[in-house]
Parts: sequence; C-alpha cells; structure tokens
Amino acid sequence: MDSSTVIAVASIVTAGLTTALGCMLPAVAEGRAVAAALTALAQQPDAASTITRTLFVGLAMIESIAIYCFVVSMILIFANPFWSHAIQTVAGR
Repeated sequence: MDSSTVIAVASIVTAGLTTALGCMLPAVAEGRAVAAALTALAQQPDAASTITRTLFVGLAMIESIAIYCFVVSMILIFANPFWSHAIQTVAGR
C-alpha cells in the first residue's frame, strides 16, 4: 500500500469513529442531564427557573462537543491536512 492509501483509510476510519463516539456519548450525557434536572424539579419546584436555565446552558455545552466531533470528521474527509504532505512527499521522490 502506498502512503496515499494509508492516509485515506486512516482518515475514513478516524472520521467514522469520531462521528460514532461524538454522537453516542453526548446523547447519553444529555439524557442523564435531563433526568437529573427532572429529578431536581420534582424535589424543588420553586427553583424551576434556576434549574431550567442551568440545564439549557449545560445542554448547549454538551451539544457543542457533538458539533466539534462532526467538524473534525468533516475536516478529515473533505479538507484533510495530511493530503498536502503526502502529495509533496510523493512529488519529491
């Protein structure tokens, strides 16, 4: 296998793993955060506005992790920084 094939395979596998883990783990974290917020709301209904505000801030931060993973996987597939290095290496031979 030449270097461009290795880079392509590694990029596709890494993008797949990044997307898979970047979707599953934040989804689990969001579910746990909502469950904890609902439990807190059931125990202290007077603090609903504070709990809800904190929940939305936390969900936004958790969701940003999924978005970052998606961006990294798209960079690896469509704008891979390792391709230019591989092309220069092959052209230099």
